[in-house]
Amino acid sequence: MEQSRQLAEDLRAAVGHLVRSTKHNSATMPAAEAAILGLLYRDGPQTIAELAQARGVRHQSAARTVKELTQAGLIATRPHPTDGRKLLVHVTPAGRAALEQDRHARADVLADAIDKALTACERDQLRRGVELLVRLGTQMRS
Repeated sequence: MEQSRQLAEDLRAAVGHLVRSTKHNSATMPAAEAAILGLLYRDGPQTIAELAQARGVRHQSAARTVKELTQAGLIATRPHPTDGRKLLVHVTPAGRAALEQDRHARADVLADAIDKALTACERDQLRRGVELLVRLGTQMRS
């Protein structure tokens, strides 16, 4: 168990460093905005309260991000179908395009680093490692 715990800590630190380095080296949207857009893109329309809960932030923080994204035309609201007091937030076509552009920019930064830093053999090892990471993520969600 102790070896697995140390491996887990090393993996957490390495993935965190990779994510921060990718964000630092690419012109991407702020993390809060990308997170809200990503949630709406993946999971469909939601209320601000649902977005706040999914992100683990206060309602006010999510509402501020929703306001900024709405002003930018990346998301829009519509009445909730069963509760007239609520609004559902959804991604607009411009929001989908911005999210795709953001993801491509981060992927380009990673691809460039992979090409510069890794040999062909190491790229094969990394490909197998990605498969393992996907399996771990699936295990943690079940």
